[in-house]
Amino acid sequence: MESFTAQEDTEDLTADTILELLANRRRRYLLYGLRGRTEPVELSRLAETVAGWEHNVPPDEVAQNDYKSVYVSSVQCHVPKLADAGVVDHDTENHSVILSDTFEQLEPYLEIVVRDEPENSTLQGALDAETKEGLIGSIRQNVAKLKH
Repeated sequence: MESFTAQEDTEDLTADTILELLANRRRRYLLYGLRGRTEPVELSRLAETVAGWEHNVPPDEVAQNDYKSVYVSSVQCHVPKLADAGVVDHDTENHSVILSDTFEQLEPYLEIVVRDEPENSTLQGALDAETKEGLIGSIRQNVAKLKH
């Protein structure tokens, strides 16, 4: 039985929706953690990763209270908001998520705001590892090209 919550028809995200979704750092971190995944991710594992990025430590060194804060806010607030916008599909029975096709509309904006994430952090290291050149490095190169 499929229990992922998803919109039947992909709708265009409005500018207000995009800005609202990306305005919260924890939601951005959840989206960074889901990028490139082809299988649903358990929220508990995703919360460990996000808590590690927020506190600039490896996930296995995250304090229990820090992990719990990320997990609870993700389950109660952030994942439902992303699911309501159609950006993620959320399996409410298994508490797992995966990006939906609608994420493609949001991704270019996520790549712009990544410039403001902390440099020399565990998050930046994870994002740099996503591609050969590194996501942040390639974004900075693209922005430099636009300025010239």
